[in-house]
Amino acid sequence: MSPEPPLGRPTCRDDFEIGIICALPTEFDAVAYTFDLFWDEDGDPYGRAKGDNNTYTTGRIGKHHVVLALLSGMGTVSAASLAANMKSSYCRLRLALLVGVCGGMPFLPDEREVLLGDVVISKTIVQYDFGRQYPDKFMPKSTIDESFGRANKDIRNLTAKFETKLHRHRLKRGIASFLKQLQDKAAEESGDTSYRYPGAAQDKLFKPSYRHKHHGSETCVCSKCFQDTDPVCSEAASLSCERLRCDSKELVTRQRLGRREADSVDLELHVGRIASGNTVVKSAAFRDALQREAKVIAIEMEGAGVWDEIPCIIVKGVCDYADCHKTKAWQNYAAATAASAAKAILKAYTPNDKGPGTCNDGSSGNAGEDRGTETRQGGAVFSNIVNSSINALSIGHIDNWHN
Repeated sequence: MSPEPPLGRPTCRDDFEIGIICALPTEFDAVAYTFDLFWDEDGDPYGRAKGDNNTYTTGRIGKHHVVLALLSGMGTVSAASLAANMKSSYCRLRLALLVGVCGGMPFLPDEREVLLGDVVISKTIVQYDFGRQYPDKFMPKSTIDESFGRANKDIRNLTAKFETKLHRHRLKRGIASFLKQLQDKAAEESGDTSYRYPGAAQDKLFKPSYRHKHHGSETCVCSKCFQDTDPVCSEAASLSCERLRCDSKELVTRQRLGRREADSVDLELHVGRIASGNTVVKSAAFRDALQREAKVIAIEMEGAGVWDEIPCIIVKGVCDYADCHKTKAWQNYAAATAASAAKAILKAYTPNDKGPGTCNDGSSGNAGEDRGTETRQGGAVFSNIVNSSINALSIGHIDNWHN
């Protein structure tokens, strides 16, 4: 790839048009490896608006000045608060990328297979735990009027490019290149090899009805677990499939997986609707029901909070299949593929011409504190989540996110 043209140091916060938000430290670290330069190695020179409690990392990725932030807590409310405050400090942001890991739908409506490490890109979102409770079922609010509006035209035009063969090929080629750079940089700087491909043998998808429990045991409640809603013992939830003796005969055969053994970078991109909510799904039955009802390609936790605050694209790597066999083994690799995809997306994103005038946010290239006028504290706080909505789906098996 040809090198990016030189880009001067920002003089103030108004020079930043791109924000990146991560929920987990491993996601943040993966994104940080994609930065070409940092502007804050000697302290934050740009400050923040009055009332903004976020902590920012600033630097350059390719031809863009980027501000990076890590959530202090997980979920849509925390994400909404961070995004609103980020917008109050960096009021000329045109695009926020929510970058990290997610649960993926194993098969899409067009019968394409999704593998661990694949990258999903949002076209629209739906909040799966916010909606209406009927006597027989819970229905998420998914229409434009009831849920989240479309992305702005700038973002719609960008994501539309990634549904074409030409730009999809370019994006995949960029991801492969940036992924290798990230992996090499992590290994060279800190000896960290956790962003490497875990191997096709570790990509396991069990049949939806096959539960993660003690198999062959007659001494615990697992022996009476036969249906989707039957309980398992508390110990089983924290043990690996190997310890529980989950049967490999119950694995789902997938064509792409066989091909991937020869080429670990053969990841795919999936553009579509993403489900967002305040809980992690660890149930294949819930996952499949959600896909049927809302036509989603993945499940994550922060997008619903950011979407209405800043023009946003969710870019996430698939680290599990949102079932009870979920593990953390793929989190680092999935975070790396998402971070690499974010850098490739920014390479394809056209910055605006800079208009005349000077920065008016009160920050300067060598300032350590905000001296600007008071700015708006940004955005409505995300509405309270209906606590009973998940139970009403009658699927269960929901835990704290990232457990």
